[in-house]
Amino acid sequence: MTDDRYFKRTIKKETVPSRHLPEGERALRVYLPPGYNEVLSYPVVYCQDGEDFFNFGRIATIANQIILDDGVEPFIIVGVEVNKKVRTDEYAPDGDRHEAYVRFFGEELIPWIEDRYPVRREPEQRLLAGDSLGGSVSFHIALNYPHLFTRVLSMSGAFFERSLEIMEVPRDLSWLQMYMIVGLQETAYETTDRGVYDFVALNRAAKSLLERYGAELYYEEKDGQHQWGFWQKELPAALKYFLPQA
Repeated sequence: MTDDRYFKRTIKKETVPSRHLPEGERALRVYLPPGYNEVLSYPVVYCQDGEDFFNFGRIATIANQIILDDGVEPFIIVGVEVNKKVRTDEYAPDGDRHEAYVRFFGEELIPWIEDRYPVRREPEQRLLAGDSLGGSVSFHIALNYPHLFTRVLSMSGAFFERSLEIMEVPRDLSWLQMYMIVGLQETAYETTDRGVYDFVALNRAAKSLLERYGAELYYEEKDGQHQWGFWQKELPAALKYFLPQA
């Protein structure tokens, strides 16, 4: 297998209309797997920070590789783009735009994709994925729409105070399956707008709360910093954890 096959990617740019978002729309990138056929049906991965997942995470190339070489069943990726200026407002549960973004995701994005692409509609066939605040907003989307999402991939999740407060509320989370990784060099990471945080401590606290209420977790701490150089290396194993073999 030559590397050239990994780079033959089909990525479509789309725009979803929205009643919830102030802009009235949101841009997407949609990856279609090798051998894509509209008469088939596919699992689907929904990524926060869609542009970063494609450009820095190289998720389309990784998807081709694990499909072509590792026997993973072909799947579709939907990367939801974000304006970095309002990213915290949308992704953080105490942000001014958070409720609107979560409602857009559950009530507008999912039906729009499912009307246009042959994706499977069972909750276990959908995966939410995100890094940092993208990991935490993925959890909050699943919490609000458990009939749509039961699986979350969180890479160095930014589980700040409000997220942990929400996790502390007693509830049955036995329906939730999460894959959590965090880098051991993330103990004093300076965020752009919230100060310095120990992401290892935040993720340990989140792990403890999620386990208390019955969530199924894969949790790992390993050498790595709060950056795509770490997360990109972890993506193949994380995706293969959730996605079925062909």
